[in-house]
Amino acid sequence: MTDTTFETDRTPTRFGPAQAAVLVAGARGTYARGVTKPLAWRERQLRALRRMLVDNGDLLCEALAVDLGKSATESMITEIGFTVNEIDHTLRHLRSWLRPERVPVPVTLPFAKARVIREPLGVVLVIAPWNYPVQLALTPLAGALAGGNAVVVKPSEVSRASAHALSQLLPAYLDQDAVHVVEGGVPETTALLAQRFDHIFYTGNGAVGRVVLEAAAKHLTPVTLELGGKSPTYVDDTADLEAAARRIVWGKFTNAGQTCVAPDYVLATREVIDGLLPLLTQAIGDFFGDDPASSPDYGRIINDRHFDRLSNLIDPARVASGGGCDARNRYIEPTVLDGITGDDLVMQDEIFGPVLPLVEVAGIDAAIDFINERDQPLALYLFTDDAATRRRFERETSSGGLGVNIPLAHLSVPDLPFGGVGPSGMGAYHGRASIETFTHAKGVLRQPTRPDSTALVYPPFAGVKQRLVQLLLSPRRRR
Repeated sequence: MTDTTFETDRTPTRFGPAQAAVLVAGARGTYARGVTKPLAWRERQLRALRRMLVDNGDLLCEALAVDLGKSATESMITEIGFTVNEIDHTLRHLRSWLRPERVPVPVTLPFAKARVIREPLGVVLVIAPWNYPVQLALTPLAGALAGGNAVVVKPSEVSRASAHALSQLLPAYLDQDAVHVVEGGVPETTALLAQRFDHIFYTGNGAVGRVVLEAAAKHLTPVTLELGGKSPTYVDDTADLEAAARRIVWGKFTNAGQTCVAPDYVLATREVIDGLLPLLTQAIGDFFGDDPASSPDYGRIINDRHFDRLSNLIDPARVASGGGCDARNRYIEPTVLDGITGDDLVMQDEIFGPVLPLVEVAGIDAAIDFINERDQPLALYLFTDDAATRRRFERETSSGGLGVNIPLAHLSVPDLPFGGVGPSGMGAYHGRASIETFTHAKGVLRQPTRPDSTALVYPPFAGVKQRLVQLLLSPRRRR
């Protein structure tokens, strides 16, 4: 285990435009020498990254507890174990994902062979958020390494203990010429964004996502944006309300609600809300006890700014459960609000905290309309036992992902691409989708010079050649 401390007032070494230019140039030189391209190198890096997580699990859990008040068990499930599973899945399938793919050729190219090969992009920048600072830095890193790229990782300065731990651990385990970690805040990120990268992967809010996209446009750099939004949950009258309540509470209050795909609010008829509400309160008590502040399994808000923002969303007149706040400890009790409408303050932006509004709708038509009148969410959840209702949500709504009778869990399926749509993001990753994101699919055509079958398309066009072209390429023939 590496000796790492978590001083929250520690100032990182200065990193400005000059240092950023040198760092990126060094990473580009490593890539240009072909260091990162061999499959053996990629597999070694992935195994080393896995070993880093296993060797230093306790240290990373300590950092996550400092930053977010996470329990060690939650950290192992949602951060360390999650990333290890992603690495294991990638190692099992990487060779097959990278295998060249044969594709058919048209009749006008007899004897030709065509295939698609995946080549690395070059130097990738990964900008990670603070809410899952280990998982959301290392899972994209694993994908970029599997793709054969050099990588610069920029952890969030908000989760300072975790950022410092990663800055110490990654160089100790990975190729220091190909993988770099930059600590710091806005100035450091700005310095990096001024450089030319071959791909930028950003996870965070839409406001910063626009800044990233604008910076990338100057170099025509492709970007993956993993953003967020208000992920709705619709519960109908066929659902098992007890199971729905427990799963909604788990999905909403994991990491104290600071999860980009947490159920942001619940839509249901008045009858369903009346049945669901006491079950939500019961589930909160079952999970976190009568005093969640003393529960070892309930986290804290990341900083004072977010605490103030969240506490201002709690209207005491609408509190159906919870509502307690302690600014000194950045604690907000798991809170359920009832009688909320689309015009209320709590419904204007992504909540990103432990506050769950219940919004009454007349039924499925009104719920779908309510969702479709707003930005496409990163996730949408549906609790129902009715197949027709499920099919309607699949066909009539748009979201990054759809979870039926369970929230959050779609992230844990490596073969499901994870990403947003519209304002909730662009691009996807996890499993094979990470390889597709962090590599270029290059088409390769090989045609022998003898016999010269290409002569069919050489001018002049007359006689037999003209008739063959008309026979083979006529639009009428292709109908």
